[in-house]
Amino acid sequence: MLRALSHVAYFAVIILLVTSIPAETLGSLENARNTIFILGFLGAWRYSWAAINFTRAIIFRWIVYPVRKARAFKRFRDNDVKSHAFFMVTSYMMEVKVTITVYKSIFNAAANAKDGATIVASVVHGADERLIRQVFETMPRDMSGIRLVIDRIESKGKRDAIAKALRILAKFSPTHRDICVFVDGDTVVPHDIVAQSAPFFTNPKVGALTTDEGALIEKKNLYKDWFNLRFNQRQVMMCSMGLANHVLTLTGRMSVFRADLATHPEFIEGVDHDYIDHWRLGRVVFLTGDDKSTWYWLLKNGYEMAYLPDVRSWSFESQPRDTFIESAQTLMVRWFGNMMRTNGRALKLRPSLIGWFTWWSIMDQRVSAWTTLVGPISVAMAAILHTMTVVPLYIAWVLATRYIFCIIINLFRGTWFPVTHPPILYFGQVVGAAIKTYVLFRLNKQRWTRQTAAEAKAVPLSERQKAQESFIHHVLAIVWLTLGVFFLSQV
Repeated sequence: MLRALSHVAYFAVIILLVTSIPAETLGSLENARNTIFILGFLGAWRYSWAAINFTRAIIFRWIVYPVRKARAFKRFRDNDVKSHAFFMVTSYMMEVKVTITVYKSIFNAAANAKDGATIVASVVHGADERLIRQVFETMPRDMSGIRLVIDRIESKGKRDAIAKALRILAKFSPTHRDICVFVDGDTVVPHDIVAQSAPFFTNPKVGALTTDEGALIEKKNLYKDWFNLRFNQRQVMMCSMGLANHVLTLTGRMSVFRADLATHPEFIEGVDHDYIDHWRLGRVVFLTGDDKSTWYWLLKNGYEMAYLPDVRSWSFESQPRDTFIESAQTLMVRWFGNMMRTNGRALKLRPSLIGWFTWWSIMDQRVSAWTTLVGPISVAMAAILHTMTVVPLYIAWVLATRYIFCIIINLFRGTWFPVTHPPILYFGQVVGAAIKTYVLFRLNKQRWTRQTAAEAKAVPLSERQKAQESFIHHVLAIVWLTLGVFFLSQV
């Protein structure tokens, strides 16, 4: 009842905004027609791109994927494929209850693997090692077919932990029929992940796959609503990319790889020591973004990466900062930094190798950072230089269009949404675009959310100069964008 009333109040706000504008002032918008035209043109472009992705998602989810899955499972049965399951798990600074829940799910999934399983867990603290062994030894199942290896390492970062764990797995000589499940220490894996994913690797072109995701958040607040909305959006976009069998990321929380590729020396080196050479920033060594490194290695080597929309992992999410806005900004800086550091080199790959739609989707990640900002900039200039009438109309338009978007996104998932989703969607689009432009000029800035690994406190002179250059380049880009909008809209 309360949810229904909140939606009624939402539409009441839209009506109030529109009716609050005096009728005689609407005529003054004649002089702002160029601004309205630009907004309409860009809106049509962005909405058509959204419609294309949504259409592709429907085709994949309800037509193509069931056929692909049936064929993969048939090949798996007919050829009687033997597929050993390897699990590579990294744990760092997790709560005890989270570690227990996560490892119980991993051990349960390993026990369900019909051809046996090997688990390599990378940990830093001895308490974690003891806890994991205790969970393993007290599992109410026959674990005799499971090999558990716990790798105790120094705290040098997640990339180092993954590389060492994969080198251990390589000693077991995995074959092209075997699979390797990458799992973060805060992610609950599906009990049937091996049975659901192994058949897809009967396609020799598939190098990895990823699945649907869900968030485990105790508090009901904006942070939880934001994550739920993000994962609903992710389901649509992943299904769209799944149609081409080239997803845009192999989620670090849980993805499945062909085991002989995951233990290939070049693959491991790409995770352990990944970098880009930037014309201004020099060599940028990757700290975060291991999932982007694994994705790029497979992409450049011509492998397909599939998506399983009917298999879902669940991740424990904790709010990293005191407020929702601070938390969202912190996470988006890390996420979009990883994206921008990798998609630049991905764009240099041949479209014929990765597919034209995949190539353009990678390009759109960069283009959308700027086109999304045109709307707010246009309205702000029109309001300052011409009439404030534009502001309530723009707010009403945003509330209405984002509500429609949320209906479409949630209908795809088969759920409904709280009234907070439309404004959160707009927040994510505009603030996310602004953060993309920020990190685009600061690709050397990296920081984990939980870990303390970051740039040294005593910043060298060369780094301070790079920071000043980044600021100047960023400001100039925003100024040029604003001037372009100013002259095109003729406000």
